[in-house]
Amino acid sequence: MKRILIIDDEPSICSSLQFALEDDYETEATTEVDKGLHIIEQEPIDVVLLDLKIGKVDGLEVLQEIKRKKPETIVIMITAYGTIANSVKAIRLGAYSYLTKPIHMEELFSVLEQALHYKKLNEQVAYLSQELEKKYGYEGMIGKSEAMTQVFHLIEKVKNVDSSVLITGESGTGKELVARAIHFSGKRKQEHFEVVNCAAIPEHLLESELFGYEKGAFTGAATRKEGKFQLANRGTIFLDEIGDMPLALQAKLLRVLQKKEVTKLGSNKTEKLDVRVIAATNKSLQEQVKEGTFREDLYFRLHVIHIHLPPLRERQEDLPYLLQHFLHTFNQELGKSMKGFRSDAQRELLAYQYPGNIRELSNIVESSMVIADGEYIELEDLPMFIREKGEGFAKQKGSLDDYIGRPLKELEKDFILATLKHNDNHRKKTAEMLGISERGLRDKLKQYLVGKN
Repeated sequence: MKRILIIDDEPSICSSLQFALEDDYETEATTEVDKGLHIIEQEPIDVVLLDLKIGKVDGLEVLQEIKRKKPETIVIMITAYGTIANSVKAIRLGAYSYLTKPIHMEELFSVLEQALHYKKLNEQVAYLSQELEKKYGYEGMIGKSEAMTQVFHLIEKVKNVDSSVLITGESGTGKELVARAIHFSGKRKQEHFEVVNCAAIPEHLLESELFGYEKGAFTGAATRKEGKFQLANRGTIFLDEIGDMPLALQAKLLRVLQKKEVTKLGSNKTEKLDVRVIAATNKSLQEQVKEGTFREDLYFRLHVIHIHLPPLRERQEDLPYLLQHFLHTFNQELGKSMKGFRSDAQRELLAYQYPGNIRELSNIVESSMVIADGEYIELEDLPMFIREKGEGFAKQKGSLDDYIGRPLKELEKDFILATLKHNDNHRKKTAEMLGISERGLRDKLKQYLVGKN
């Protein structure tokens, strides 16, 4: 039986609502905000009937607190002071609906039925998203493309061996995710996973960050410090952006990898190590070896097993699954219950090339969800740089099946705008290419860009 919590400062309202609902729902009621929030935090509540004014407490503030603690909980606002402004504000803050006193029971039962159906749909979406990750994911990575399937296969192969791994790929493709997957799914998962970004730490500090130092080793070394290698002993160290490591330090790193021992700055004592080394770069280390900016012997020491992550534009069949993954993720983080993407918005998202790869896709979905007011992400919720492209259809590379079911006017609009863009907005060339008159093109543009019929 579904559970309903009533929070209202009038005991008579609490009693009457409980009496009316108790045959169909398990109900609980309180006139105290703190007690109500405690119940929501400790017990599974499906729907909260929340008064807009509870004594001196603003019900909208309570609504926000409920959504922060339990975003999946449905909240229906009730009040004797119904205004359009309050109604709009409540809905924007996450309320499902808004009822005014005196409450008509038929209306209440109808809204409750709709709300619980909506909650069930959200739970199904969340479940399907989780199943999607199980089927097409690996330790937080999503994909069913051949390229990603090969990555998952390699992770399985290497997770329980001690050989060094070099992960390559453009920025934002998820190289650290792969490194974490190798560590946390393998035999060293109970030990430390230490990350060092070789491009983010100044050269004069990187050596001490990696190998540690003794007290007094240099000016400012007031205490003894363990390095990342010592902290990662029996675990894994991830050397990100290894191509940016200075040459002088590369020689010291090579010695550590060869000898499997490390010496702190300011010390003569060596410490034995048992560390799994995973390195990553968005550069071509082979080219750097040729240029003399990366040691060849270190390259071969790191390049025992190679995992390459393809850019997102080369695995576009994974985009629908990634979009659902980030929708589910940010629904939880932002306290929203968005159901998906409108067809025109999804079409542009699927057509975009994502130079920033997975990181950029994640940022785009998050920003769109923050801006969106409804249950679905609309085209106007997308960042301006995607909406201004106006060439989503032209960039689609699918078969004819990809276009089946789309309105003819929509296809025509996409063709015209894409051709106009191709010709740098030169109308005469565009008209000639499309086989229509300039006047006909002008009329079409008025229809599509101004909205005339």
